[in-house]
Amino acid sequence: MDALRRWGILIVGLAFLLGGLVLGTTLYPPGGTALTTQTAASEKPALEPQRAQPSPASPRAEETKSASPEKAGPPSVQPSKQASAVHDHMAQATTPSAPTTNGQAAPTPKPPAPVAAAVKTAGGDASAGRLVFRKCQACHSLDAGKNMLGPSLAGVIGRKSGTEPGYNYSPAMKQANITWEPQMLDRYLEDPAKIVPGNKMPFPGLKTDHDRADVIAFLGASASAGPNAANPTVQAQSAPAPSPAGTPPPSQPQSATGADIGYVADAKYTLRSGIAEGRMTYIGVGGSIDGKVNPVLTASEGQVVQLTLINGEGAEHDIVFPDQDAKSPRVTGKGASTTIAFRASRSGDFVYFCSVPGHRLAGMEGQFIVTPRPSPQTLVEADISREPGDLPPPIGKRDPKTVRVDLLSVEVEGRLAEGTTFGYWTFNGKVPGPFIRVRVGDTVDVHLKNSADSAMIHSVDFHATTGPGGGAASLQVDPGKEKSMTWKALVPGLYVYHCATPMVAEHIANGMYGLILVEPEGGLPPVDHEFYVMQGEIYSDIAFGQHGSAEFSVDKLLAEKPEYFVFNGSVGALSKLHPLQAKVGDTVRIFFGVGGPNYTSSFHVIGEIFDKVYTLGGLTTAPIEGIQTVTVPAGGAVITEFKLDVPGNYTLVDHALARMERGLLGVLHVEGPKNPEIYNGEVMPGMGH
Repeated sequence: MDALRRWGILIVGLAFLLGGLVLGTTLYPPGGTALTTQTAASEKPALEPQRAQPSPASPRAEETKSASPEKAGPPSVQPSKQASAVHDHMAQATTPSAPTTNGQAAPTPKPPAPVAAAVKTAGGDASAGRLVFRKCQACHSLDAGKNMLGPSLAGVIGRKSGTEPGYNYSPAMKQANITWEPQMLDRYLEDPAKIVPGNKMPFPGLKTDHDRADVIAFLGASASAGPNAANPTVQAQSAPAPSPAGTPPPSQPQSATGADIGYVADAKYTLRSGIAEGRMTYIGVGGSIDGKVNPVLTASEGQVVQLTLINGEGAEHDIVFPDQDAKSPRVTGKGASTTIAFRASRSGDFVYFCSVPGHRLAGMEGQFIVTPRPSPQTLVEADISREPGDLPPPIGKRDPKTVRVDLLSVEVEGRLAEGTTFGYWTFNGKVPGPFIRVRVGDTVDVHLKNSADSAMIHSVDFHATTGPGGGAASLQVDPGKEKSMTWKALVPGLYVYHCATPMVAEHIANGMYGLILVEPEGGLPPVDHEFYVMQGEIYSDIAFGQHGSAEFSVDKLLAEKPEYFVFNGSVGALSKLHPLQAKVGDTVRIFFGVGGPNYTSSFHVIGEIFDKVYTLGGLTTAPIEGIQTVTVPAGGAVITEFKLDVPGNYTLVDHALARMERGLLGVLHVEGPKNPEIYNGEVMPGMGH
C-alpha cells in the first residue's frame, strides 16, 4: 500500500512537471519574443501615458510595416529604455545647432529598409522627437554635408562613427569604431562620455528613455522625408525682421572685444585639497571636473583663467602654474580658500602643482592644457540674443495713426552660454522681443500668432495699455492660432511687455519679455546712438557653467534662485557676441528694462556717469542729471543718456556685482583719440579697456 501511494505521488509530480514545461514553452518561446511583447505592451502606457501613436495609414507607419524584421534584428527586451538612451546621447552629442533657413535642401539618399525597421524597434514617436531635436539643432544639421559645431546627422542611423566627410572629429571618436544603430545611439545618448571617453561633445545626455526613443525615430524619419521636413524651427526664422541666416552680424567678430574683458573669466575652475587613492591630491568641484582627482584643466591661448582653491582637510596648500607665471597664496585651515586669475599666455601641455615642500611628490600635481587660439566663430542660427542696435529709428514729428504690431511666439532651443543651451520661449525668435516704437495718440493694432510648434498657450501684456490684462485678457492664443486687438497709447514713456499666460513668471523667465516706447509728441531729443538692453533671469535645472542642454526648473523659480543672470537673453550676448559700438564724442541713449521676473536691477555703466536719467521710464517729467547708478524694478524700465569722452571698453553691469559671476555683463566699445585732460592713464592688460 505504501509503495502504491509513493508511485501515485511520483506520477502526479511528473504530470505537473510536464504540464509546466509545455506551458512555459507556449508563453516563453526561445528568444523571449512573447515575454518581450508582453513587457512592452504592459509597460508602455505607464511610461508614455500621453504618447500619440502613428496612424497605420500614415507614410511613417507604412514604412515601418514594410521593413524587414530579419534585417531589423530581434526585438529588444527593453525597447523603450534602449531607444531613449540613444536619444539622450544624440542630444548630448548634438549641441544645439542652427536650423537651415536658406530653403536649399541638400539631396539625401533614400535610407534602406533596415533604418525604418530599426526605428520601429526603438519604439519612438518621430513627431515628438522633432521637438526633442531642438536640443541638438544648435550644433547639428539634418542637411547632408552641412557640418556645424557638430557633424551633420543626415543619415546617421547605420553610419560608422567618425566618418562624416569634412568634420574634424576628436581622436576618441575616430578610434571608437562604432556603428550608429538605434541600440548604440540609445546607449551613447544616455551618456556620451561613458560610451566614447574623451569625445569632445559637451552635451551630458538626454534624461529620459522616451526622449531618446523619440529623437532616434525622428532621425530615422527625417532620413527619408528630407531635411526641410525635419527642420523644426523654419517657422521661427520667418518671424518679422530676423537676421538673415548665414549672414554675420554687422558688428565685429565674436571674440574681437570679448577677449580683452577682464571682469569675467573665460574659464573657471574650483579645486579642493584632499586625500584620494592614498595620496594628497586636488579634487575637482563642480562642472565637468566634479569629483575628479587632479583633473585635466584646459583653456585656449589668450583666455583669462579663474581658479579657486579650497582647503579640504586642514594642511597648508597652494597651487602653481609655473609656465603661466601664476601662483596662489597659501591656504591654511580647513575651509579656507583663495582665488587667482591669470591669462593663458602660451599654448602647450603644462602642469600645475602644490609648491609646499613634499606635496607635489605626495601626489598634488595635474595637467594644464592650453590649446592654440581658436579661430573666431560667429553663432548666427543658434543665437537667440537680440543685438542692442536692433530697434526702429525715432518717429519724430507726425500725426497719430494706427500702427500694426506683429508678434510670433516661438519656442526654440538656443545658446545660453558656451557649451550650454536652453529651451527659450520667445517673441519673434529673440530675447528680448522686438523693440516697439509708437507715439502718444497712436492706435496700436496687435496681431499675436502662436507657432504651430509651440507646446504652450502664449499671450502678451503691454504695460503701456489701459485695459484688462494690458491686452492679455484678449490675446490668449493656442498653438497654431492667431488673435488681434487694438489699444490706444495714452501716456508717453518706456514700458515693459511680456507674456501673461499662467504660470506668468515661467513664461517671462523663459524669455518672453520686451520694451515698447511711447514717444511724446515731437519725439525725444536726437542722439548719435540708441541701444536696447534688457536684464533677465534663467532658472535652469543644471548648475551655472555646466555644459549641455539646460531645462527650466520650476522649483528654482519659486525659490527665486536663478542659475544665470543675463543681458539680452544669454551669457556674453552684449560682450562676446554683440558688444555695443560707439566713438569718442558720440552721445548715447540706452533703453534699459528688467524682464525679471523677480530681481530688481541696479543698472550702472562702469567708467561713465549718466548725464540724464528718465526715472522709471517716465517721459512726462524732466529727467534727473548726473546719476551714477539707477534702480530698475522687475517689470520696470529706464532711459539713460551720456556723452563719450574717452576711448576704451565701458562695462554694463547690475551693481549687485555678484551677478557678474553668473553671466550678467555687457560691453560698450568706444573708439577714438585719447583725451588725457579727462583721463590720463595707461590701461593695464587684462582689465578690458
